[in-house]
Amino acid sequence: MFRKLFAKKASAKVALSGGPTFEVARNETVLEAALKAGIAYPHDCTVGTCGSCKSRLLQGKVDAITPFGYTLSREELQAGYILACQAVPESDLLVDVPLGGAPIRKVAARIALQQDLTHDIRFVTWETDSPVDFRAGQYMNVSWPGGPGPRSYSFSTAPVEGGRQRLSAFIRRVPGGAFTEALFAGQLDDAAFTLEAPHGTFWLREGSGPIVLVGGGSGLSPLMSVLEDAVAKGTARDAILLFGGRTERDLYYLSEIAAIGERWQGRFEFRPVLSEAKAEGMRFGLVTEEIPGALTDLGNVAATQAYMCGPPGMIDAGLAALLAAGVPLASVHYDKFTDASTGKKQAG
Repeated sequence: MFRKLFAKKASAKVALSGGPTFEVARNETVLEAALKAGIAYPHDCTVGTCGSCKSRLLQGKVDAITPFGYTLSREELQAGYILACQAVPESDLLVDVPLGGAPIRKVAARIALQQDLTHDIRFVTWETDSPVDFRAGQYMNVSWPGGPGPRSYSFSTAPVEGGRQRLSAFIRRVPGGAFTEALFAGQLDDAAFTLEAPHGTFWLREGSGPIVLVGGGSGLSPLMSVLEDAVAKGTARDAILLFGGRTERDLYYLSEIAAIGERWQGRFEFRPVLSEAKAEGMRFGLVTEEIPGALTDLGNVAATQAYMCGPPGMIDAGLAALLAAGVPLASVHYDKFTDASTGKKQAG
């Protein structure tokens, strides 16, 4: 009896749907074991806040070091999603996770270009010492001398074959932010940066159905990357881009969006939405309130894929609207942009 009680727990086997199988030692997380096995499992923070390692548990049981509900939505929990960095197997597992990103690496970089897009959003380009490969929609971690820790920013341009040596992002100024206050004040113009990339699983999935894209603030950055990449590849899917701002001064990159619309093979509509001031030809209200109408106009809701980037409140409201309209949870992809006090993206 005592031998059984104190016996060392055997390792568990984890099979990735459509991918490799690996062993997880006692008290080891799924992510730790996957990385030890040389698998490019998507991850970033490793402490359960960024959501990069979000995976769907198809079979088996896990114990959570930190409750998954701190990061995942109720709908995701009900659908069996876990965070691999916090999941300790209690049995053999079958897990579905999006693989296929380029290996994560660090490169040295310096700022090569800056351009103000709005009163609080800036287009910033870094020149790196070697090319970086990424998928449209992914992000990079930015570190600078004397900084308290890395800040995360999504790529705003499409990738190119062989990797890009100029990496760009839309960066919003965060009042009191350790990074953005120094950046906007010109204190980092000559700084030696370290960029770590690529991170994230936000990229356009295969399919032939409609696409609805929802963004707010600097959340337009990864959406532009996705759209530019898709139009370059000749993607022929109906799409509506919803973008929310408080007033007209929060709208930007309008000519670039129009250029994508002219080249898009299929229906493409850009619908800006203002929440604080009405303007002629603009929709008024919260951007997420426009989701049901966009889905109706696109049709074929069951085959629709949704891509959202913006603050947590927008993402939560958007997710509820999409699911209520009948878009499958597995077809909803998002990146929550937060500041340094709350999580991963767009930290100050």
